[in-house]
Amino acid sequence: MAPVLRRARARTVVRVCLVSAAMTAASAAVAACSPGNGGNATHLQASYESTISRVLPSVVEIDAGKSTGSGVVLDRHGYIVTNAHVVGKAKKFVVRVSTTSQALNAKLIGTFAPDDLAVIRVTEGAYALRPARWANSAKAQVGQIVLAMGAPYGLTDSVTQGIVSATGRTVTEGTVHGKPPSVIVDAVQTSAAINPGNSGGALVLLSGRVLGIPTLTAKDPEIGGPAPGIGFAIPASTATNISRQLINNGKVTRSGRASLEIVGATHVDSSRKPDGVTVTSATRGGAAAAAGIKQGDVIAGIGGQPTQDVAEMENVLLGYRPGEKVSVEVLRGGNPKKVTVTLGSLHG
Repeated sequence: MAPVLRRARARTVVRVCLVSAAMTAASAAVAACSPGNGGNATHLQASYESTISRVLPSVVEIDAGKSTGSGVVLDRHGYIVTNAHVVGKAKKFVVRVSTTSQALNAKLIGTFAPDDLAVIRVTEGAYALRPARWANSAKAQVGQIVLAMGAPYGLTDSVTQGIVSATGRTVTEGTVHGKPPSVIVDAVQTSAAINPGNSGGALVLLSGRVLGIPTLTAKDPEIGGPAPGIGFAIPASTATNISRQLINNGKVTRSGRASLEIVGATHVDSSRKPDGVTVTSATRGGAAAAAGIKQGDVIAGIGGQPTQDVAEMENVLLGYRPGEKVSVEVLRGGNPKKVTVTLGSLHG
């Protein structure tokens, strides 16, 4: 049975479209540091130490009241990117750079749940924060050594090691009634240990650049515990793009992800099996509404692919871009019909 996923901080069990086993970074490090490698071992050790000393001051612990997580400093104005599930419903936070640093107060700037991202900003003491440098996540290569930095279990300044196990994963988190699921596109899979509290922290290359934001770990459904060596991070390109929109506009208007621009809920048949998505509301002038789809309609398929629940509908939409035209199968009063929809952009 394939492993399911859980958020690195939260206890919610979520699922993934693709997972695979990968060699552990420990084996790579042991090989590099074996007695026969001499200078290579010294060089690798120096690279680890240099990267950690440069990047760790850019990674903070975030106390959201009922929970804690991690964050990465965006700039010298005090903006910090983290996971939406780390901030939850909180509006005010306490930020700490290290165990010896002064606690800083922060406020919420905005969240974008579909990508599980949020931005907060310290209200004072921004000078104490060191902005991170970001990698081009599109160039991530399997086998690259990475370090996961954050505050797992509240242990600020913690670092684990691993490699990039795979790239281009599509990871679907749990769904909330009436809302689309968080779907991480082009997720970076890593063997670095991702523990509760690492969410929102940094997955870092030895160049000192942040490759992604750790957010999920796999969980073995048969034993109920974590599946070692399978973690996932939001790519840096997504994190920086969404963060800048939240900072500049207070919301996301150009996610790059297609949307019907509806609020939906999973519809079930007489035997209580899901068989579509009921439109609970359609944005006025939005993609679905412009095509004649209205409240009460049931979306049964998109482009010939069935959409039996909200998560499946969002996964199908991942294959399209805003502005594309697609045939949507709709049930109205039990009667099927097809309409052509010009897809909008997922926003929030």
